[in-house]
Amino acid sequence: MTGRPGRAIGLDLGTDRIGVALSDDEQTVATPLEVVAGQDRAAADRRIVELVDEWDAAVVVVGLPLQLDGQEGSAVKRTKAVIKRLAATLSVPIVTYDERLTTVTAHRLLDEQNVPGRNRRDMVDMVAAQVILQGWMDKEHA
Repeated sequence: MTGRPGRAIGLDLGTDRIGVALSDDEQTVATPLEVVAGQDRAAADRRIVELVDEWDAAVVVVGLPLQLDGQEGSAVKRTKAVIKRLAATLSVPIVTYDERLTTVTAHRLLDEQNVPGRNRRDMVDMVAAQVILQGWMDKEHA
């Protein structure tokens, strides 16, 4: 046993797109990875399973879209349904992380990097997944 935590995959689950981020082996740095089309949920679930296998991930971190007041709304119910489906096929733990304001943070990061509007749609989803994953890692390994 190496004593290293292993890679983590972060997911920002949207209706149309799923942002995916990946950590390093030590779970210290998250980077954007890809966007998975979300309209076909079965295909999206298969792609997530493929990514977990491909990157030999030890954990999947899913953003939990709580309302600003911390309450659970319909988006949380949809997210929990996706988590339940993924848990039936993944052999790694799935944890959640409060994703409030991650999209706002993602837009600010892209503004700082002067990413033009035409490239932003997919980038926002990946960067939001990165923010979710980085936040979870920072809290988990503090």
